[in-house]
Amino acid sequence: MEYRTEYDSPLCVITLLAEDGALTALHFNRRERRVAASKREPTPETPPVLRETVRWLDIYFRGRNPGFTPNLLIRGTPFRRAVCRIMLAIPYGETTTYGAIAERIAAERGIPRMSAQAVGGAVGANPISLIIPCHRVIGKNGSLTGYGGGLDRKAKLLELEGIKSGTFFWPKKRG
Repeated sequence: MEYRTEYDSPLCVITLLAEDGALTALHFNRRERRVAASKREPTPETPPVLRETVRWLDIYFRGRNPGFTPNLLIRGTPFRRAVCRIMLAIPYGETTTYGAIAERIAAERGIPRMSAQAVGGAVGANPISLIIPCHRVIGKNGSLTGYGGGLDRKAKLLELEGIKSGTFFWPKKRG
């Protein structure tokens, strides 16, 4: 059975989905935050993984490293799961590049080269945004390239972690 809850973050409403005791999706909704009075809190019927994820988000949005990861169920191809595993290892407050992830996968697979564009596709398909920190992946030239939640939101998340987004290159076409 799939469970769903919403979290009213400082950026927008976030939808959380869980199944079989694991978080399966976390995505930013396009709509703005709700008024604080309408914030829905987890109930005793809310699965433990969703309550744990809400606790993770509460800590994160206070500008602190949660220090734990809720139980995750990452679906997708082996390649996409490998990219997610690498993103999970990016430390709080740090960034890496698509190219660095591609080099790591190439080394793990014993192949001479892996496409950074293929990594970009896998990063873009991340089903559990924020907890699997795709916002910490940037272009090799420091570009805040690509983010399903929007580049402004990516910049805010990096700043929340103490990374000054003003040091990054903003693409000419912002999205």
